[in-house]
Amino acid sequence: MPPTLAIETRLAQSWPPDQWHDLTLLLAVSGGADSVALLRAMLALKLAGDGRLIVAHVNHHLRGEASDADEHFVADLCHDLQIPCEIGHVDLQSEDRRDDGIESAARSARYAFLQQAASRVGARYVVTAHTADDQVETILHRILRGTGISGLSGMERARPLGPATLLRPLLEFRRSELLQYLEQLSQPYRVDASNSDFRFTRNRIRGQLLPELAAAFNPMVADALLRLGNLAGEVNAVMDRLVDRLYASSVTELRPDGVSIRADRVMGVERYLVRHLLMAVWRRAEWPMQAMGYPQWDLLADMLVPAAQRSPATPHKQVFPGAVLAESIGDALHLTRQRSDRKSP
Repeated sequence: MPPTLAIETRLAQSWPPDQWHDLTLLLAVSGGADSVALLRAMLALKLAGDGRLIVAHVNHHLRGEASDADEHFVADLCHDLQIPCEIGHVDLQSEDRRDDGIESAARSARYAFLQQAASRVGARYVVTAHTADDQVETILHRILRGTGISGLSGMERARPLGPATLLRPLLEFRRSELLQYLEQLSQPYRVDASNSDFRFTRNRIRGQLLPELAAAFNPMVADALLRLGNLAGEVNAVMDRLVDRLYASSVTELRPDGVSIRADRVMGVERYLVRHLLMAVWRRAEWPMQAMGYPQWDLLADMLVPAAQRSPATPHKQVFPGAVLAESIGDALHLTRQRSDRKSP
């Protein structure tokens, strides 16, 4: 097998083209190595079917001329490859660049654009180029911030994104493999100089912490974190089956933007499982979860207690991140998202 086909062959094995060649796919391409490799591999595999490959690129205007150069590179590449390209522009100039706030704002804006673009072009999947290296960084980042078993599993391979599905087909690929693939194709790509800016936590994890852990403690630390993520994913799969049954028996969806959870149906259920049920409610409602931590989930679990057993110190009404209002009404917990502060996930 020619070496230039190795990545394409593995991608075809993990996501067979006959599962998507009749569908419209929106590929998120920043111009960096990972996303350019995704584009070239997907294009090489798209040999039949009525579906379309469409590229989406977001210019955040955070790096001046370099951001514009990224946009021009992606547009030119799509022109050369004869692929339609959706360009989005986001102005984040007013955001605080001294910490990770700008990264969070950019991520939210990027996914909002991808969701809008997917709806506009009728894409069934929004495909991103997250790799195993991104997964390692995500798991370690979550450990440092404090996370439960669900967070240890890292990024999901697939999740809803509006009417489409967000898919990450490269999570089993290492970045070094993709770089080799591009070299074999003689395919240029853009390098984001801000990835070396250690003011941002993610960059310090990638450029400082992981190399230090590998040098001082375990040279295979990345593989160890990936195994941890896989094991956590297996535990989560068991938990999800339990939560699905609990959800069906205890949750009633309210229109337009809410749910009601019966306290008597979760009475006696392990608290860990109750918190997972609440997380499932958030995910299915597509409410923002990033600002929700253990204290918030635990407080919600306190509120989801029958009135006769509820502690007097437990609030009857509380607004949670994302403008989600929780109200203990009788023996039920009502959750509604306030319309005035609705945002795209």
